[in-house]
Amino acid sequence: MGDDVGAVRAAVLTLHRTTGLPMVFGGALSGQDRLRITELVGNTTDSLNGLVVRQGNGLGGKAMAMGRPAWVSNYPCSAAISHDYDKPVGREGLLSIVAVPIVVRRRVRGVIYGALREPLGLADRVVGAAVQVARDLEQDLAVHDRADEALAQLPPDTSAARWEEVRAVHAELRALAEQVADLPTRDRLRRASLRLAAAGLDEANGAGGRGGTAPRPAMLSPREVDVLSYVAIGCTNAEAAERLGLLPETVKSYLRSAMRKLDSHTRLEAVTAARRAGLLP
Repeated sequence: MGDDVGAVRAAVLTLHRTTGLPMVFGGALSGQDRLRITELVGNTTDSLNGLVVRQGNGLGGKAMAMGRPAWVSNYPCSAAISHDYDKPVGREGLLSIVAVPIVVRRRVRGVIYGALREPLGLADRVVGAAVQVARDLEQDLAVHDRADEALAQLPPDTSAARWEEVRAVHAELRALAEQVADLPTRDRLRRASLRLAAAGLDEANGAGGRGGTAPRPAMLSPREVDVLSYVAIGCTNAEAAERLGLLPETVKSYLRSAMRKLDSHTRLEAVTAARRAGLLP
């Protein structure tokens, strides 16, 4: 849940920045069929902070139940919703509100809201922006889930054959990180890849791996590590380019730069040096 809360926080900030709405808020699910509002921008009271919204109740609960956006132009007078939360909404003075659920794999993970303190219809542009922010968040959470599932499926044994699978997962995590726009999500995926790389270094040392002076991990850029991660599992420059969404010449340039920084003369030497540095599993 902690990751979902952080993702909703980023979405709320993005929606506020792109629409300029007086108030934007939201929350992630805190249990079955209920969410807790934890992220607020533009609020004048704390009446909505920590509010638990149950599925089917109020505007957000209706959006959760339907699995699609819902909006009203005059919240306290609307006959389309229940009025379980009129008091906290009224204290904040909100009238025109849109609620957009975050749905991943047919499961609601949270809701983001945008609101005016006037009884005006929300412009299509504003509703569309809220829906787009929600869709972007859904994609980021889906990538999160794939990464978590890949890590959970890693085998407990660390034989040479099984480590090839670990290296393939590592390369996929690096590629997935570059496909998401949300910076916290990207950082989390990169940290997951570094955990795999550190595990590989520990295994090599435990198995009597050669010592020596390893280059500092910060010497390589994230993209140079991305390229090396695919080189490490036997990909050609063209194959690495296809998987990373780059041009073959760009991959070749990153590889040359990484080899120079690692003081290596061949692709194999560069991969070996990166593993000793704890950059690759």
